[in-house]
Amino acid sequence: MGKREGLAARRKACGYTQEGLAEALHVDRSTIQRWEKGEVEPLPWVRPKIAKKLNVSIRELENLLTPTLDSAQSEIGDLIRSREPVKEFSSQSDLTELRGSEYAQAIRESTQRLITLDNELGGISIADAAARAFKSVHVRLGNGEYESRHEHDIQSAAAELAEVAGWALFDAESHEAAKRFNHEALVLAKLSGDRSIELLIMQNMAMHAGWLGRPREELAISQSVIEASRLSPRVETIFRIREAKGLMGVGRESDGVKVFDRARSALEDGTRDGDPSWSWWVTENEIDGHHGYALQLAGLYAEGIPYLQQAVWHPSKAKVGYRKISAARLLDCLMRVSAWRDAEELTALVTPVVHEIASARTLNLLRETIRQSEERSTAPGYLREALENLKIALDDDPYRF
Repeated sequence: MGKREGLAARRKACGYTQEGLAEALHVDRSTIQRWEKGEVEPLPWVRPKIAKKLNVSIRELENLLTPTLDSAQSEIGDLIRSREPVKEFSSQSDLTELRGSEYAQAIRESTQRLITLDNELGGISIADAAARAFKSVHVRLGNGEYESRHEHDIQSAAAELAEVAGWALFDAESHEAAKRFNHEALVLAKLSGDRSIELLIMQNMAMHAGWLGRPREELAISQSVIEASRLSPRVETIFRIREAKGLMGVGRESDGVKVFDRARSALEDGTRDGDPSWSWWVTENEIDGHHGYALQLAGLYAEGIPYLQQAVWHPSKAKVGYRKISAARLLDCLMRVSAWRDAEELTALVTPVVHEIASARTLNLLRETIRQSEERSTAPGYLREALENLKIALDDDPYRF
């Protein structure tokens, strides 16, 4: 990359020194220097904050981050003349040498790549890669291989990586491992003082408890956070969802429905500056999927179908790696109420894209629905044939093309 003269000029025009902008963005001065030199790119969730401080739009910021033509040409010329390979920041040899804010930045970049793989390419499981990445960081933290003045920043970055690993292991149905990673993530978040990541981990733990059939624990975690914290609307939304599911899980369906309404009301309050970067996936579609899921678990299949249909047929623009899980739940509900034609239509749509599903939770839900339909043997022949094709697709070699 070449120097970003535009970024430095805009910073100066706004009256910021490198130290001043670093303080405003809660980063190290060396991070600002590296952005302006073009050595690293600001992470996606940091860019809105930079744009706000520099009083520019995101598009204008992207232009500022583009190296100037003269400096880019000069750098290319220097490289050609020296014939030396370009040194990559994220190479293994570099990572083992990093000790300060650059190490925290490298951890965050690794985390973002994993998140992108999980959400953009749904057919790739990131559980193993995320777990191994965190274990490497965990060893270095235990050995004290970092600069103590950057300890909290590194712990915060490590907590986020552990959270991603915990989520991925949960989605892969590796539940004991997910618990361990969530616990370690929570410890690191508390040590670092990163309340935003701590909240994300707490909602993961509540969700995990609900999935394992522990609704009282899901309810207790969500209510403890709601009662003890002043939450932004989007964060309140996700904890209201967990609270509603917990209430319905303990048989308080009417209370759960009311809390789902409160979740929708909170979301309607819109985004705020205080919303954490991770809350991008908290949408109306997320509420619909969980509302339908809670009704399904309560045995209220007919009531759950409209919410699950909304989640399946009108997805949000926020791409999440588990986006087909509502389809698996909807198929079960349709089978339960003998909506054979709707079930056949959904099965025909899911079958060709099964190879794109890495979520073990989703795949296992589909397998369980097929197993139960085989036991009941009440479905008409055309649907049994469609389900048999889905079963073949589920059992197919995922590496065959």
